[in-house]
Amino acid sequence: MNIPHVRTDRSEGEGLPIGLTLLSGAIAASMLVPISWLLFEVLTVDPEQVWSDLTRPLTVEVLTNSILLTIGVTTLSILLGVPLAWLTVQTDLPFRRFWTVVVALPLVIPSYIGAFSFVSAFGPRGEFQSILSPLGVDRIPEIYGLPGSIVVITLYTYPYVYLTTRAGLLSFDRTLLDAARTLDHGRWEAFRRVTFPQIRPAITAGALLAALYAVSDFGTPAIMRLRVFTRQIYVEFTSFQSEYAAVLSLQLLAIVLVVLALESRVRSGGRTGSDGAGRGDAADPAVSLGTWRWPATLLPAAVSGLALLVPMWILGLWLVNADPNASDALALQGYHVINSVKVAAAAAIVAVLAALPVAYFAARHDSRLSDLFDRATYVGFAVPGIVLALALVSAATAYDGALGTRFDLVPTIYQTIPLLVFAYVVRFMPQAVGTIRTNTLQVDPKLTEAAQTLGSSPLSAFRRITLPLVRPGIVAGAALVFLTAMKELPVTLLLQPLGFENLVTLIWEAQEQAFYQYAVIPSIILLVVSGLSMVVLLSQGGREGL
Repeated sequence: MNIPHVRTDRSEGEGLPIGLTLLSGAIAASMLVPISWLLFEVLTVDPEQVWSDLTRPLTVEVLTNSILLTIGVTTLSILLGVPLAWLTVQTDLPFRRFWTVVVALPLVIPSYIGAFSFVSAFGPRGEFQSILSPLGVDRIPEIYGLPGSIVVITLYTYPYVYLTTRAGLLSFDRTLLDAARTLDHGRWEAFRRVTFPQIRPAITAGALLAALYAVSDFGTPAIMRLRVFTRQIYVEFTSFQSEYAAVLSLQLLAIVLVVLALESRVRSGGRTGSDGAGRGDAADPAVSLGTWRWPATLLPAAVSGLALLVPMWILGLWLVNADPNASDALALQGYHVINSVKVAAAAAIVAVLAALPVAYFAARHDSRLSDLFDRATYVGFAVPGIVLALALVSAATAYDGALGTRFDLVPTIYQTIPLLVFAYVVRFMPQAVGTIRTNTLQVDPKLTEAAQTLGSSPLSAFRRITLPLVRPGIVAGAALVFLTAMKELPVTLLLQPLGFENLVTLIWEAQEQAFYQYAVIPSIILLVVSGLSMVVLLSQGGREGL
């Protein structure tokens, strides 16, 4: 999520309101509890055991695979996203408006749905191999492992780079290209020397999102049988090896911190000297492709076609070839949908209520404390879901063991709906904080000051003046939290209450047991939900959702 810190006429030099400060601080601190507890747990492990775990051959393999996966996905996402953005913004590519939308659509498909679709299509005895059998092809290249994981994850993460790069190109000063032409620079030379330095920060922002997604993705490596941190943490946890899982989690957090540090260093060296005065009309392409105009359409057609048509093809086959006599133990029931909507809606409501004071405090009071509280809420978004879930499992079981068994009136919290909702809030609250803070910054603080001079209390002025004006940000933030919580996989798998099943758990169980026909309708529902999240993202200008 890349929310710009816009400075407007915020209160400077005034004392911070005690009530709002304490409330914002308490909310920010609660967002840090899971990771703080995980750090505490690792510190209690015998140092010799920690060192033994770190030097295991399995740990080295997991670390190597995770790094290679992250590098591979990030590199390939840049190699796809940047050319696609350039083609759809600065060139006379045929049907540019059509390709502009289509190449962004893979973002609406959860990667784990794409993964089991590709395995069914291109795996051993898959649909593609059965098509080639009459031609004498008995075996196709293996899709499992690192190469397959890189390809599949890239197909559903390159839109991050595409969208951020496209935004950078749309604000690019085209007079710089005109100047390059007067110096007889070719298309490639003009892009390398003029365009790329200007859009490098945008590329870096998208690459960061792709890297964070790759290192934190759980479903695709699990389906592709690739030993990476997310998959191995889940395996160790379900095998009751919680200490080893905690050590692996800290290593995964270290990789995330390295990725963030590298992104910060690259971004600090970016140059954005244009004021946008020469952007021109987006409908008027700056670069003519000449004889390459029609062949260039093969790139967006191939990439988006592979990412979109394979899942559609496989889901359609499963639906048409469904066995009517199969057991209905995994059939979609109404409670699956109700459970998904119930916990996602609860997470959205709680996230908005928690985000409102933090976002308002950050927008109206320019101080290190407000910035600290604001940034603290983003920790859960950067932490992989599997690590967050493991930290909450550890904290909840310790709480239940310390209090739940001693005091009958103290309720247990492990494997309960409130704990699952809290995990969603920690993970996705930045989406609400970002949208609310951005909208609050656009409200003139003089309006609330005028209300207070007429006798209104600060709370009354906020309720009557500010709250109605920031309502679009509240609605957008709630919608984004709801839609992303609906399709969250690792947090749901580790924290779901006993007997609790929703759309995500149904899809996962169906693919694990190879009863793929039962994953069709739930997958279609999640694709519709993801499509709605794209609508919300685009309605917010592509900022808050990213």
